[in-house]
Amino acid sequence: MIAHLMRIARLRHGSNAKFRRALLLWAVFGFSSMAATADSIKILTEEFPPYNFTESGKITGFSTEVVEAVLKEIKVQGDFQSMPWARAYELVQNTGSTLIYSIGRSKERERLFKWVGVIAPADYYLFSLQGKNLKFDQLDQAKKYQIGTVNEDVGEQFLVSKGFIKGKNLQSSVKYSFNYEKLKLGRVDLWVIGELTAYYLARQAGDDPAKVLVKAHRISGLGSDGYYMAFGINTPDALVERFRVGLETIKKNGTFDSLKRKWL
Repeated sequence: MIAHLMRIARLRHGSNAKFRRALLLWAVFGFSSMAATADSIKILTEEFPPYNFTESGKITGFSTEVVEAVLKEIKVQGDFQSMPWARAYELVQNTGSTLIYSIGRSKERERLFKWVGVIAPADYYLFSLQGKNLKFDQLDQAKKYQIGTVNEDVGEQFLVSKGFIKGKNLQSSVKYSFNYEKLKLGRVDLWVIGELTAYYLARQAGDDPAKVLVKAHRISGLGSDGYYMAFGINTPDALVERFRVGLETIKKNGTFDSLKRKWL
């Protein structure tokens, strides 16, 4: 479309470079504005209950319903897709105007995304099994144990930044439920995961989390402000701001608190 406009400009105005530059700027910013007010966007997530997960063929969960409430508030349609986290994480960084949730915010990720806002609470722990007697005052004490992680998850990235090594003391999976199975089978000693997700998966497996899981160490500085929704860095600021205002609105009008009582 832009190339077509430039051809018309050459035919009508010849070598008038000033006019052609003005037309090009109009085209670029005009189309950016159109993208920023798009009526439908792609939304990526993963299987991460109770925040986002697939049930009876539909993506649901607390965070999903928060995102849906924002979409309704700003009158935008969303095309939701669930996939392994590492794939979603890579896709959203290389695709403009694509939303990802529930994503933890960290120093390593700060400049990779445009952050809309917090959509769910999060508290991360290293969990062990009852009877293992694993408790740590310092995170480094866990380095001699095998820890179940999810590929490119914020927990895994955080531990890597603290000197843990994938394939050595971090055993990476593509699903959170796999790590709970590994923990119960003794294939890993510890499991890095948010508290609500750990308890949800334990209950889904038919276990009482209070009788099975032990908080071996609370990971301070990880997920303490909650999970976010975010866009890739190439997304127009106007679109990000539109979602930010929508999120603030549902927090002010009581919708967010109502969903929190329903799910958490």
